[in-house]
Amino acid sequence: MPATEHAAERHPPPSEAPPRPALRRVPLHDLHVAHGGKMVPFAGYEMPVQYTAGVLKEHLHTRASAGLFDVSHMGQIALRPKSGKVEDAARALERLVPQDIVGLAPGRQRYALFTNEAGGIRDDLMVTHAGDHLFLVVNAACKDADEAHLRAHLSDICAIVPLTDRALLALQGPKAAEVLAKHAPTVSAMRFMDAGPHRVLDSDCFVSRSGYTGEDGFEISVPAQDAERLATVLMADPAVLPIGLGARDSLRLEAGLCLYGHDIDTATTPVEGALEWSVQKTRRNGGARAGGFPGADVILPQFETGASRRRVGLRAEGRAPVREGAALYADDTSAEKIGTVTSGTFGPTPNAPVAMGYLPVPLAADGTRVFADVRGQRLPLRVVPMPFVTTGYKR
Repeated sequence: MPATEHAAERHPPPSEAPPRPALRRVPLHDLHVAHGGKMVPFAGYEMPVQYTAGVLKEHLHTRASAGLFDVSHMGQIALRPKSGKVEDAARALERLVPQDIVGLAPGRQRYALFTNEAGGIRDDLMVTHAGDHLFLVVNAACKDADEAHLRAHLSDICAIVPLTDRALLALQGPKAAEVLAKHAPTVSAMRFMDAGPHRVLDSDCFVSRSGYTGEDGFEISVPAQDAERLATVLMADPAVLPIGLGARDSLRLEAGLCLYGHDIDTATTPVEGALEWSVQKTRRNGGARAGGFPGADVILPQFETGASRRRVGLRAEGRAPVREGAALYADDTSAEKIGTVTSGTFGPTPNAPVAMGYLPVPLAADGTRVFADVRGQRLPLRVVPMPFVTTGYKR
């Protein structure tokens, strides 16, 4: 058969291409549209990238007051131990993540990583000890694969229960606690990474004091049928604005937080990603439950010997933002690429360009000067500590 026919088999004409699956909608879709949300495709969903205020105002409002985010596209999963002992679910989950889940206290939440056999990161997630089960929040683009991964490896110990009947709202900013306490007084006593059941507007919710902005705030898992009522009441507060995906991205970047699939991925180890802090000593070499997770033979030696590259914060010396994908060079004339920017924008809070990317470890020290290729020009940047803004977590 001629090569051209082989090519036609691999790449059918557009008229013969299979139709794309329809975008899914979150429970608050109509509310977003009613408030002027500009809806865009994101991780298989229609999601608001911004509202009428615009990304800049939404970002600054969250830093100064309180912003309400709809993150219902993310996956919510309960791991229910078949034995009735949550410790069994915790030990089982440790087969898949390098974090200390057994030592997680009731009512506490922890950042975790699904790893692969090569030491890369399949997804990052939040894990809560919810008393009689573990509660997981996973990324939207990965949630189907994460559920399959859990079923393949933990079904002998746990029932894996996707919580598809719940929405997820995030109220973030220095006034978030004041606003939410009007409708759920019990949240006032929570501290950063506390999580548990709370009554919010007479609805049974699961609330964590955490978020993705660097500010104090809460994530609220609410029954889907109650989500619009809760969101409407919260947005009626003069301190609150609805916030879209655009400001969510710039806020998390200023906070130095990774976006999965961009700053970390299946080819990035936790050490390369500067996420060593997330792996507790009990899971490292010499710890009580060292190893036993995918890629341990790659990841654990890096705690002693280091990795060849590292995620770093970058500040441009000028005013031009350096975007994702920009190549990095050691000087303004070298032809040898040494790294790549993985996230970048103009940071509204520091009023300056901010970025993160990967550099060889010898060039990853704070203060190191490197250059980014931006439309054929070499722009200077400095390696700087992260986060780019002071966090407002309630410790």
